[in-house]
Amino acid sequence: MLSFPNAKINLGLQIIEKRSDGYHNLQTIFYPVPYCDALEIVQAVDKKFEFVQTGIPIPGNANENLCVKTWELLSKHYNLPPVKIHLHKVIPAGAGLGGGSSDAAFLIKMIADMFIPDLSLDEQENYARQLGSDCAFFIKNKPVLAFGKGDQFRPVNIDLTGYFAVIVKPAIHSSTTDAYASIKPRIPDFSTEELAKIALKDWHKYLTNDFEKPVFSKYPLIREIKEQLYASGALFAMMSGSGSAVFGIFNKKTDLKKTFSNCTYWSDWL
Repeated sequence: MLSFPNAKINLGLQIIEKRSDGYHNLQTIFYPVPYCDALEIVQAVDKKFEFVQTGIPIPGNANENLCVKTWELLSKHYNLPPVKIHLHKVIPAGAGLGGGSSDAAFLIKMIADMFIPDLSLDEQENYARQLGSDCAFFIKNKPVLAFGKGDQFRPVNIDLTGYFAVIVKPAIHSSTTDAYASIKPRIPDFSTEELAKIALKDWHKYLTNDFEKPVFSKYPLIREIKEQLYASGALFAMMSGSGSAVFGIFNKKTDLKKTFSNCTYWSDWL
């Protein structure tokens, strides 16, 4: 079975309060974008579990990959046959695009389709929450207002169909831990849930990403990328998550590959 786990972008991101468990409560809109990895799972002929990763190198031990952790988690609860998993990585890590979380969620869905047909979407989301705060979003993979740790959702009436997106990631790994350490939680003046009432061209007046200030201060290049996207005609631009990727939304097809030739670059219609 083959699937194509996609990325997400954050439309606004406010850190509201520090939780007693060490996490933070936040508010954001997750929006799926067709920037995809490739993930294949087949039953192992030699009856031995195997995980293979190609494409963009992922730092760390392969045994710590979220796909491996996903298989191990479900194997504790279900009698699953040995499989071979092949992940071809396209979405860059350390970008704020949720690539690893998407891989894990899509693997849950594939395992359910192949071996656990009665596993409901709600049950799949519950397993995904054990793997990462934004993993559960990719189970249903539709625009949502995310709150709590980013693993609780409400539907949101946001549709960017017909707009063109550009995502630019410089050769910078923005540490989520460091970014959180620089944040002072606050109740936002504007509730992201109200975004559907605002014209896209005016989003910049209302939406903020609390991570931008500390990350831009440490890495001015990321701020410059956002400014360049606006200068190139973006209706809206923002750093996604805790960075380092920045996205721009345009009302027409836009080619900025030469402008960002030293960065990882993706663009497509939404």
